[in-house]
Amino acid sequence: MTKAMGFIRLMRLANVVTAVADVLAGIAISGYFTSSEDYLPVLLLCISTIGLYSGGIIFNDVFDAGLDAIERPERLIPSGMISLAEATAFGTLFFGIGVGAAALFQTESLVIAILIVLACLTYNRWAKHYTVWGPINMGLCRGLNLMLGMSILTHEIENWWFLGLIPLIYIASITIISRGEVHGGNRKMLRIAAVLYAVVIISILAVSASMQNIELTLIFLIPFMLMIFKPLLVAFKLPSAENIGKAVKAGVIALILLNASWAGAFGIWQLALFIVILLPLSMWLSKSFAVT
Repeated sequence: MTKAMGFIRLMRLANVVTAVADVLAGIAISGYFTSSEDYLPVLLLCISTIGLYSGGIIFNDVFDAGLDAIERPERLIPSGMISLAEATAFGTLFFGIGVGAAALFQTESLVIAILIVLACLTYNRWAKHYTVWGPINMGLCRGLNLMLGMSILTHEIENWWFLGLIPLIYIASITIISRGEVHGGNRKMLRIAAVLYAVVIISILAVSASMQNIELTLIFLIPFMLMIFKPLLVAFKLPSAENIGKAVKAGVIALILLNASWAGAFGIWQLALFIVILLPLSMWLSKSFAVT
């Protein structure tokens, strides 16, 4: 593997695609495309989330370098493919891109981008080691990412900010599952994750019903449910590290369908279809680049 490919692997490209889907879902919630055809703000916010997510995932490996040297010595930093200093600089560069792109748009987006950076660093450095705080902190990163999309129309954040709690709950459930990726999981944690999944699904259905778009939402929500519950059931039957890893991978990539469901719930079917197109891209990237 060349060093250049090592840097690309460090970014977790399949995951980055899901971050773009978060922002597009937030834009759909804001109703931006019903009143504007200016795509520059959309582009800036997508570039921002690419930078922010990449920076966060890179710093995850930076802070985990010592533990990975013991548990996963084949990873890029402990294997020596990329030095700790190089990875730190690479992550800082992407955080700069993320914050800079948001700043080029407007102050409100900049503030959210900075909050995402702080949430990422807090999780990577401290929160991940705590049973409750860790999943909540990780979920906060995704909730803020959805709000980054909403910030395209600032006043809509006041109307829909609470929807950021849904990706928080969803990502918290995936984080709970991921605790068993190395040594295997336990069924109690998987039950908790399944309940949280159900809360997410019911919440989206409730919002779509209030917007009178439940049929459109179900087109995307049903495949989402199949994608997350099938591997979770397999992991519940045999909570091995391998099965846990597959459940986590499916949960992360299924974020694209979750975000398409948001677009459907708000009646933006064109954007929902565009978000779904990101799914095969993310799945293809996941075959070559690690998701977790």
